[in-house]
Order: sequence, then C-alpha cells, then structure tokens
Amino acid sequence: MKENPQISIVIPVYNEEACLGELISRTLSSCRKMARSFEIILIDDGSKDQSAAIIRKAAADNAGEIVGVLLNRNYGQHNAIMAGFSYVRGQWIVTLDADLQNPPEEIPRLVTIAMDYDVVGTIRARRNDSFFRKTSSAIINRAVQKATGVMMHDYGCMLRVYKRHIVEAMLMCNERSTFIPVLANSFARTTTEVEVEHAARTMGESKYSLGKLISLMFDLVTTMTTYPLRLLSIIGGIISATGFGFGILILILRLIYGVEWAVGGVFTLFALVYFFIGAQFIAMGLLGEYIGRIYHDVRARPRYFVQEVTGRKMVEQKSVTSE
Repeated sequence: MKENPQISIVIPVYNEEACLGELISRTLSSCRKMARSFEIILIDDGSKDQSAAIIRKAAADNAGEIVGVLLNRNYGQHNAIMAGFSYVRGQWIVTLDADLQNPPEEIPRLVTIAMDYDVVGTIRARRNDSFFRKTSSAIINRAVQKATGVMMHDYGCMLRVYKRHIVEAMLMCNERSTFIPVLANSFARTTTEVEVEHAARTMGESKYSLGKLISLMFDLVTTMTTYPLRLLSIIGGIISATGFGFGILILILRLIYGVEWAVGGVFTLFALVYFFIGAQFIAMGLLGEYIGRIYHDVRARPRYFVQEVTGRKMVEQKSVTSE
C-alpha cells in the first residue's frame, strides 16, 4: 500500500481558467523539487467556466500527485478550503490562492520553516494591489490583532502552512462562517510569519468585490469575539450619560436665556433624537448579525457538498457537516 504524502497543498479555484494551467504547472514543478512526497488538492468552488474540466484533466494526467474535489456550487473561499482539508493526507498542509499573486515557488521554503511551528503565516512583500484593497486589509488585520491578541500582520494572505493537528482541530469546529487563519491561530501553540513575494494579477479578476469585503468584515467580527456586544453596552452607557448631560445643560440655558434661546431648544432636541435613533439602528444591526449566525448554526446544514472527487482511488464522495 502506498504511503501517505508528507505535504498536502490545498488550492481553492473559482473561475480561474485563464491562469489555472500555469498554476498547476508551476505548483507541480515547485513540489517536485522538494525532497518530500506531496499531493495537490484542487477544489473547484462551483466555477462557471472551464476550471472543473481543467482540474479533471490535470488529475487524470498526474495520478497520485493531483486530486480534484468538485463542489456542486459556490460556497466561498474558506468553505472550499475546508472541503479540501477533509481530503488531505499530509502531515503539513499548505494553502494557496489560485490567482498566482503568491508564487507557488515559495512552497518549499515555507514547508522547511514549518517543521518547527504549528502555523506559518506570510506577509506580502511589495504588495501589488489597489489602494482600496491595501487599506481594507490594513483595517481588517488591525481588528483581528485586537480581537484575538495574536499579532500576525497579514491575515489576508492565504499562502500558509499548518501542521495536521491544527487542520484536524479546525474540521471539528461547528460554525458555518469560518475565517481559517484566525481559527487556526486559536489552536496553535507556536506561530511565525515570513515575507513572501506578491505579484500583480495578470489574468482573471479578483473575486472579492466591495460587497464581499464588507461581508468578510462582518464574518470576522461576529465569528472571532463577542466583544462588540459588550461594546454596545459601553457605548449605550456613554450615550445615555451624554444625553442626560445635554438635558441638564439645555435646562440651565433655558433658565438663563429664556425660551427664545436656540429656537426654544427645538434644533437641539432634533439632533439628540437623530443621534439616539442612529445608535439604536447600529446596535440592532449588529445584534441581527449575531442572531443570523445563530440561525445558520442551529439549522446545521452541511458547510459544503462534494459532488465529485477525481484523481484518487477508493475515495468516497461525501458531504461534510460540522458534526
């Protein structure tokens, strides 16, 4: 019986037919240079182009090195990676984006570093992204650092290495909204970060629109911590105290200057009312996000459904729940 590979590379793919051939070629070349056995697991996340067909052909042409996992529809990058995690056999698992902005040539170096750590994160050196993407990433990274206490600097870079027990721990988690780098760090004893090259995207287009980035921000906030709920109580107390202070100030000024002051206080009253209404809507929206997460978790639907596995014999097709 053939031994399990030492290294598993997990790559989620969504509408990447333009660069998928080059990705496979470069990843195979890099992995074959390592003095360790490997497998490359390509997860098609419900692509609408020819990505699934390219993955099937690559798995057939590179038996034992490439495994294709085809999902029945699009579930999102992190759920696709979790699907790939359920099929890994290696002791060290590498995650990599399919857009070639992080070069596969970095894999051997990261694997060598990972021998001494549970998690190896990466920092994109000389990042080739728009100002908007850089700014939004900086905000997200800062928020994650504050919420988790783990001082990694680039949570948006998916080129990372995990030891197997970290991946197994993540697969045991029940939540449907999963941000893998943060979740992995919650189980890791030893972590480190290294700089990696970052290339401009030359083929295809980014899958993270403004709407998806906002959704990712809510996922991060509501899956990492309940601190925003406590913060609401603090903000509510501050607003109440401020409102009470304004009330006392308005009363005093009315006694001194009479009812003509500030048009009888009408404008001040309007300002206070709008201020309180805005605060209430913010609080209700945040509470709604948490309730929505509870709703999705209570339904306990599968995180994803695997339609087909190609390139590996005797592998059962399966849907994986969080149980």
